Amino acid sequence: MKKSVVSKEYQNLQKDILTLQENWKKSIDSESIIPNPDKAAMSAGVPAAALTSINFKITLFLQWIEEINALLIKSIPELESKLAGISTLLNEETAIRWIDEAFSFNSIYFASFADENGLEEWIPQFLAETALRSYLQLTAEKIQHEITHAVPGAGCPVCGEPARLAVLEDEGKKVMTCPRCLAHWNAKRIECAHCGNDDHNTIQFITIEGDTSSQIQVCEKCTGYIKVIDTRQYLSKPSPAMLDLNTIHLDFVAQEQGYQAVGEPKSGSALSRGL
Repeated sequence: MKKSVVSKEYQNLQKDILTLQENWKKSIDSESIIPNPDKAAMSAGVPAAALTSINFKITLFLQWIEEINALLIKSIPELESKLAGISTLLNEETAIRWIDEAFSFNSIYFASFADENGLEEWIPQFLAETALRSYLQLTAEKIQHEITHAVPGAGCPVCGEPARLAVLEDEGKKVMTCPRCLAHWNAKRIECAHCGNDDHNTIQFITIEGDTSSQIQVCEKCTGYIKVIDTRQYLSKPSPAMLDLNTIHLDFVAQEQGYQAVGEPKSGSALSRGL
């Protein structure tokens, strides 16, 4: 398997963040998350988390933001000046807004917030998303028994994260997994997660020299791709988040060849014309 292109320092930071998130999950009242697995809505592609009643404890969320800041500064001291004013910008109202916008992947809102407050663009969304994930992961744990498949193009059936990572288990069974909420679901070996195409003539696999455990599955109909990792070759199985991070070289290769993390029908195709 290919050595990760991600620095050891950043890998260690991500591991520390995952440890924080696991600790945060323990402080969430399980009764504050009440799933409502509406099968009709989920069959239409509505993420289960959007159907779930989640009573966020804002004081915890704000505390977690402080803990992320402290970890970032400890790991990357030069970030201290860039993160120094975050606590003064956050109050209960803003925290609620951050939760809502992170949940719906609203990068435009966070870019605007950063610009208005003199922050680097990545900072607000990174902090909000990192703190939100513990709630999403606990939601996924509660709803996992209801998750057997996903609607092509709808992303993760729990949190809506665009599908991008699959692992091969047991006798080569393909299991999609979400690095964001950690939900997982079975998928056909030859099937596009973005458009549902299962024509073996238009589903191809790109292999990487020197990387025997990884492939990129690409779809010629919608130009979408996912990463497929044979975790049976790993001595210890990484978490989905670390697996996603350490295979980022596959994303680079796929995107350099014109494929997209979120597939779209090619211009002029029958699919793009709605035929």
